[in-house]
Amino acid sequence: MKRTHNNGELNLNHVDEKVSLIGWVSKRRNLGSICFIDLRDRYGITQVTFNEDLAESIKDVRNEYILEVEGVVKAKEVANPKLKTGQIEVLAQSVKIINKAETTPIIIADQSDALEDTRLKYRYLDLRRAPLQANLMLRHQVALITRNFLSKKGFIEIETPILCKSTPEGARDYLVPSRISKGQFYALPQSPQIYKQLLMVAGMERYFQIARCFRDEDLRADRQPEFTQIDIEMSFVEEEDVWAIVEGLMQTIFKQTKNVDLDRFARMTYKEAMEMYGSDKPDTRFELFLNDISNVFTNTEFSIFKMILNEHGIINAIKVENAADKFSRKDLDKLQDFVKVYKAKALSFLKYQNGEVTGSIAKAISEEEKSALMKQLDVKENDLLLIVADKYTVVKQSLGALRNKLAKDLQLIDENKFNFMWITNFPMFEYVEEESRYVAAHHPFTAPNKEDVDKLLNDKGNCYSRAYDLVLNGYELLSGSIRIHDEETQKKVFEAIGLTMEQAQEKFGWFIDAFKYGAPPHGGVGIGLERLIMILADTDNIRDVVAFPKTASASDLMSEAPNVVDEKQLSELGITIK
Repeated sequence: MKRTHNNGELNLNHVDEKVSLIGWVSKRRNLGSICFIDLRDRYGITQVTFNEDLAESIKDVRNEYILEVEGVVKAKEVANPKLKTGQIEVLAQSVKIINKAETTPIIIADQSDALEDTRLKYRYLDLRRAPLQANLMLRHQVALITRNFLSKKGFIEIETPILCKSTPEGARDYLVPSRISKGQFYALPQSPQIYKQLLMVAGMERYFQIARCFRDEDLRADRQPEFTQIDIEMSFVEEEDVWAIVEGLMQTIFKQTKNVDLDRFARMTYKEAMEMYGSDKPDTRFELFLNDISNVFTNTEFSIFKMILNEHGIINAIKVENAADKFSRKDLDKLQDFVKVYKAKALSFLKYQNGEVTGSIAKAISEEEKSALMKQLDVKENDLLLIVADKYTVVKQSLGALRNKLAKDLQLIDENKFNFMWITNFPMFEYVEEESRYVAAHHPFTAPNKEDVDKLLNDKGNCYSRAYDLVLNGYELLSGSIRIHDEETQKKVFEAIGLTMEQAQEKFGWFIDAFKYGAPPHGGVGIGLERLIMILADTDNIRDVVAFPKTASASDLMSEAPNVVDEKQLSELGITIK
């Protein structure tokens, strides 16, 4: 096939040139004896005009046929500004049908009205659509920028194993049975964490990998069971060194893909983020801050607030400026139902209109408390206060989710902003009530803050770590930390989460032993590639940036995976299905 040009490059500079094009029929229009066909490839669309001499040869051609066309480029009398090639057309001189196509089950167009399940079943057709092709090309571009940037910074790309050992947090592992060692299993990696740390022990100093990872967990719009992360690890570094590399990478990616110049990234501790936004991944493109108003009700006679404060709960409020008249009682009842999803027992509200305070608790609180609220929150005419009183975690989670909902509903978000923020000083441990014990909040190899080492065993609830996240517009873009590199601290962390050294040796022995031979201080990050592409592509569905994604039930509708396997295969693996 002699293809001289693609379908997205011809313009007025090519007028009167003889060209050869190939592509799919995107649209066909007949005008008397003349036929117009829009020929499409991944680069774009070119209009090809067929006169009556060629009409017979294309009389049966319809959408998605593949044609090879030879013709001459001509200027259009009326240009089409919607196409890159809209100023020209190709007058066909010969045509060859390369392949026929049945009527497709979905329309191949920028906008599709097909159900997502149908699109996923026929994903190879869905991927012919220009928006999805653009997303995959953007993904390729970001991966290429990443490789070039990190290579110039002295990083080495190294592949780590896919067949690994299951770890203690392996409840989310995908397991692979061994045929040779019956009854034993590999695990697919949730991240290359242990291997990349061993590469630092090995003296590689600067490693990266665009790594495939697997996690058997409930899915949502921004997660898939198999995903990709830009994995980075560095030796002889502090937090600032890691952050500088990541910021430089992000600035380069955004400049080269969107021509956006990013400022230096903001920083906030985990505790500050939870206090102000009710989330460790706050969207800072709008305000709607959480305000602690517990002090206003220290001596309250309102029985519900009094009981909650006596039980060491808190009371927080969101002030929604100039919005009291935008929310009817029915609207507020819907918000009440919304916060209950996050285990809040109730959502109270107050409106300030015409100099008067009204609302669900207006009669239950005193005039002094109303005045104190107005002053502390600087309440003005037509402001709305939304209040939750409950346990700390319930208050923060419910109001944190509510502020995001309000921002979307009230259109407070500037979609042109890219607000990066480092969230630092995460808790070292989190308490799991069901198990009545503390577990590692990040992973057991995260280093504690230097000043908190003494709290590892005696004050776990107030022990903070050298873990950090990078948040972008409300999405957790990456997680990372400075790692433990000395044996004594590692022993204390294992003890703190209830592991004896014997148990730790059994689970991590091959990893722990490496630290006896001079492990360097090191740290790194894992950047969620799909989430980054989602934001760059301006979509809120991760399936839009993955070539062959899974559904919310972790199934592949196209290949029908997972599926039942042959009994002979199970027998060879020594597996019986109950």
